[in-house]
Amino acid sequence: MIRPEVREALWRWREVLATGALAAFGLWFVALGGFLLVPLGGVLVVLAAGLGLLALRRLRFAQTGQAPGVVELDEGQISYFGPSFGGAVALRELVELRLITASGQRMWRLKQQDGQALLIPVEALGAERLFDAFASLPGMDTRTLVAALSPEHGAVAASRALAVAADTRVIWRHPARAVLT
Repeated sequence: MIRPEVREALWRWREVLATGALAAFGLWFVALGGFLLVPLGGVLVVLAAGLGLLALRRLRFAQTGQAPGVVELDEGQISYFGPSFGGAVALRELVELRLITASGQRMWRLKQQDGQALLIPVEALGAERLFDAFASLPGMDTRTLVAALSPEHGAVAASRALAVAADTRVIWRHPARAVLT
């Protein structure tokens, strides 16, 4: 009954729409008035605003496209299974997160304390799950994380990648651990 592209767009925006509905519900409580409903409605609106901001960042983080491979996140371990490379890293062992562009393809480079690194294409299936994993890293600024994936930065990086073999940008470093190069 609903066209597939409309259904896909609604599914992609589902968190933002849900927080909008929560805010509308809170505003309805405020409009009803009273000593109990006005503060309760205000709390719902503030909660919806915070969750809505997080939902918008998560939406901007998710990239469209088809890169090979699958990303899995299970109990603090990020795994990538690709056609030519793959591996797994534990979140607690990460010391550095980079966004690199090589041969026109953007990839996350996750580096462990022992120097091992895992490359994950930004557009791999399931890569949108990485937002919550990266947001849990100590000292991570999600605004910086989302800004790194912005179309403006991607276009600049892609144009530079034609002139240079690889473009890298450090997104996060562990505040207390040394990074082996």
